[in-house]
Amino acid sequence: MQLLDTPRFRLAQLPTPLVPAPRFSEALGGPTIYLKRDDLTGLAGGGNKTRKLEYSVGRALADESTDLITEGSIHSNHCRQTAAAARAAGLRCHLVLNTPEVPDVPQGNLLIDRLLGATCHYVATGAERRPQMEAIAGQLRDEGRRPMIIPTGASDAIGALGYAAMALELQHQLWQTGLMPDWIYTPSCSGGTHAGMLVGQAWYGLEVPIRAVLAAGKADEEVRFIRDLAAETAVKAGRPVELAEDVVRCDNTQVGPGYGIATEACLEAIRLLGETEGVLLDPVYSGKAMAGLIADVRSGRCAGGETVVFVHTGGQMSLGGKVDQLEPLWRE
Repeated sequence: MQLLDTPRFRLAQLPTPLVPAPRFSEALGGPTIYLKRDDLTGLAGGGNKTRKLEYSVGRALADESTDLITEGSIHSNHCRQTAAAARAAGLRCHLVLNTPEVPDVPQGNLLIDRLLGATCHYVATGAERRPQMEAIAGQLRDEGRRPMIIPTGASDAIGALGYAAMALELQHQLWQTGLMPDWIYTPSCSGGTHAGMLVGQAWYGLEVPIRAVLAAGKADEEVRFIRDLAAETAVKAGRPVELAEDVVRCDNTQVGPGYGIATEACLEAIRLLGETEGVLLDPVYSGKAMAGLIADVRSGRCAGGETVVFVHTGGQMSLGGKVDQLEPLWRE
């Protein structure tokens, strides 16, 4: 099966802009930085998961599914976009969300989940999510419905195709603008965005090294997972690729205390890009990834005279649920 023959349900406003960040670049005193604005994909606040969900929902519709089931933390960007994608496709949506305590008043992404009519199921820990999804799917089948389970972040060999296609889109934009970037930086956690980009890079000749800054996890484990997922994605699409040992680059120096916990470097990145370019980052993914880029500029890894494309994966819709972590910024 070729990429163009793969079931796809259009959800995103594409292509997303590729724009310079001149004041931010000047403030860092290093490379020239461009932003690939995948926060502007348009679906219920946008974000990178919309590209992946085009293929996940396309598969669901091809299989005549009636319900989408997925999982995430209580402020999951993926769950928000899945809820919107389901409604756009005329499907029902079930979200399994982990939280130690269900809030009395929903905020951030959880509020949007509820506004979109998703059925929210709460569990205490991330480990409980998958069994709960399976239980919900079984109950729906007993009722005569046809559920489809989408994994965390839509990061499987179906969803990753969204970012294989994005690599071609970016390649066209680079040709049109005459840009020759030295690096592409992207946030990474569930791995589908990074894996898909690596597949598209191999397919379409996008000869720019990709550096993924992790929001959680260990670099060596993530490298293995992403390499395996990229290979599976390419095979599923009918165009196998071989990735060199050193092509999967993961930086876990910005994880800090853990997933979803903002660091000082992350908060600095949010403040600096907001004040120089009027562009918001989130404290879970894009803020930590930008902190990684800033650290590389200051260490000399990214030198002056180079050009960097930063893939902004969104997440701003979660800011309302992260007021406590952002307090150092709004109290300044």
